[in-house]
Amino acid sequence: MLKLVIGNKNYSSWSMRPWVLLSHFNIVFDEVRIPLFTQDYQQELAKYSPSLKVPVLIDGDTTIWDSLAICEYVSEKYLGGAPLPSSAKERALCRAYCAEMHAGFFAIRNQLPMNCRARKKLTLNSQLETEIARIQRLWDEAREKYQDQGPYLFGEFSIADAFYAPVVMRFLTYGISLSPLSEEYLTNMVMNEAIQSWVQEAQTETEVLPDFELGEPVEFELESWSQRP
Repeated sequence: MLKLVIGNKNYSSWSMRPWVLLSHFNIVFDEVRIPLFTQDYQQELAKYSPSLKVPVLIDGDTTIWDSLAICEYVSEKYLGGAPLPSSAKERALCRAYCAEMHAGFFAIRNQLPMNCRARKKLTLNSQLETEIARIQRLWDEAREKYQDQGPYLFGEFSIADAFYAPVVMRFLTYGISLSPLSEEYLTNMVMNEAIQSWVQEAQTETEVLPDFELGEPVEFELESWSQRP
């Protein structure tokens, strides 16, 4: 059976990507959760991860320690390419969306840490605003073109949606204002059953990582976590 090694569901955006992809497509896997930044977490990770990072997918004698590589591997081996669009042009575009997310948006990563069980408010600087505008443009362009084919970026759920799921969580947590098309996409994503399961499990975690608890808290009911503050 596949084994997926992840960090804290509340904070680990990299872990969320392959977990959501596997769960959305109902692929059975064993989950190994290693809380990050605890006293012995690197020793625990060393049992599974050559990079000492999460996520890690273990499939028999195959170990994959990168979230994009994991998603591509699962798509090819277990799903017949279903998490990618059918045409070569759209597959390339989908991969470009993933690669841009995989390699960039450092202000969002550093200044808007994923925190699924919280609602926060903070001041956006120009670098954050530029990156948020870029993501909104990506979302708007995809949804404008493919909205008749389904509720996700390229119509049906794809690897790109798995990659932008942590961004959806960030925008929800910090109350980021979006265009109507991007707001609709965010709403569609938070209603996804796999994402809902991830967030529900994140809410049960007890670890608190101060470096990820940025911003001033905004009161909200956990039962209505998907609603905007």
